[in-house]
Amino acid sequence: MRRSPGDIMELTQADRQHLDKSKQDTCSLGNTDDSLKYDSGRVAHDFSCIHSKDLLPAEDGEEKTKHFLQELVNILLAYISKSLKRSSKVLDFHYPHQLKEGLEGFSLDLPDQPDNLEQLLVDCRDTLKYGVKTGHPRFFNQLSTGLDIIGLAGEWLTSTANTNMFTYEISPVFILMEEVVLRKMHSIIGWPEEDGDGIFCPGGTMSNLYSVLLARFHLFPAVKTHGMSAIPRLALFTSAHSHYSIKKSAAVLGIGSENVIVVKCDERGKMISSELNSSIEAAKSKGLVPFYVNATAGTTVYGAFDPLNEIADICEHHGLWMHVDAAWGGGLLLSNKHRVKLQGIERAHSVTWNPHKMMGVPLQCSTILVKRKGLLQECNQLCAEYLFQPDKHYDVSYDTGDKSIQCGRHVDVFKLWLMWKAKGSEGFEAQINHCLENAEYLYYKLKKRTDFQLVFKGKPEHSNVCFWYLPKQLQSIPPGPERDRELHMVAPKIKTKMMEEGFTMIGYQPLEEKVNFFRCVFSNPATQREDVDFLIDKIAHLGIELYSLS
Repeated sequence: MRRSPGDIMELTQADRQHLDKSKQDTCSLGNTDDSLKYDSGRVAHDFSCIHSKDLLPAEDGEEKTKHFLQELVNILLAYISKSLKRSSKVLDFHYPHQLKEGLEGFSLDLPDQPDNLEQLLVDCRDTLKYGVKTGHPRFFNQLSTGLDIIGLAGEWLTSTANTNMFTYEISPVFILMEEVVLRKMHSIIGWPEEDGDGIFCPGGTMSNLYSVLLARFHLFPAVKTHGMSAIPRLALFTSAHSHYSIKKSAAVLGIGSENVIVVKCDERGKMISSELNSSIEAAKSKGLVPFYVNATAGTTVYGAFDPLNEIADICEHHGLWMHVDAAWGGGLLLSNKHRVKLQGIERAHSVTWNPHKMMGVPLQCSTILVKRKGLLQECNQLCAEYLFQPDKHYDVSYDTGDKSIQCGRHVDVFKLWLMWKAKGSEGFEAQINHCLENAEYLYYKLKKRTDFQLVFKGKPEHSNVCFWYLPKQLQSIPPGPERDRELHMVAPKIKTKMMEEGFTMIGYQPLEEKVNFFRCVFSNPATQREDVDFLIDKIAHLGIELYSLS
């Protein structure tokens, strides 16, 4: 009996070799026209003698294309269903050398001769099998989690359209959608809809880079044509807990990472505004020219929100560009309960907001939002004549490609637009509130236990909860270097065992003087309290198991 691509993934190497021989025999008998076989009463399609050249646009390729895509959709649906089952694993972990060497016939090597579609379907299955189910309710490892079905549908349509975002003539609907969505986001921030500007970017790092680029051009427009030699030595400011992309942006743009002044934070990870003011004055006294301040709304590790109004006052006093990196925290603007944490964001000159984080939009979906209309165009425009002809028969202001530092730009707006239509702003609000409720639930659970210790006191501001697991032998050791040495090794050991088992996944890191601790983040609306309980119990169980042996 022939097995379908869905079954092949579970075969042994010997089974696969036998199956490959059967396929060759079938092909040698000339069975290429009859692509249907019957298996347990259902119709199954035989792809072993079909290759990509037989699909559309090949003549008579429509039926084969339909059957191939239907089989692929079946694989994807099975994966989605499995990802949401708590009994399934988050990952089937293998080390890099194992995947490179090949597992059960899964090979990363590229052939000279084309594989048939049967093999391609098996490869699709295996690719998903050996990856990580980031949509699983018990995946807590990153800020971007979950799998929204409407967003997925939007991504499928986007790939099918396969167009580019540089001109209206080839992307009319998506260009207008981008304008509508950006205008909506402007209004949520608190800017006048008609004045703002923005663009979708390939991730928050690029959005933050745009903010530094725009700030520099705004204050020193000669840099566009004459370079850094035409302007003074600049200084920019960001908190000690901010994202590393600010330093990276300074390095990429020729400002230099040493000219990024890191401002101290309080114990909760918030920038201390008085320290910012002192840092600006100190930079001026050294002959540097301050021009930009990055405030963070939702830091990566602690989930802290900088005091935006205080920072805005300082920026206004010194005449500096204020950027708010709300890549992680921007979604809270959609919550009436939590948007107060971003009070003052409307005073910023630019904002980074990643809908692929708290809003659950499939990766990637990031925006740079700019208060002043036209600045993106002025800063980046080069008027490539083969794309941006001024004498087109429509309003060429809709040719938005010259706002970007890219030429080709992926359509990232449609999946967000479609999800917004499906959920409404109220749906996003409920989703975000649910994630923060999960964080609060975890916080109170940990607070009651003696085998866990919170990294800082007080309820989390965002959905980040940071904590240590304390093995029994460490609970009696007073805080100090000896305890820290031992505690630093606990999280990596538990994470290793956790990934080998594969039933949940959480990240860890050190921060400043604090040794390795776990960071749990919630952005998946599928995650419920039972999953939080499972995580705590699993960490404790693995900890007891590991340290009872030592």
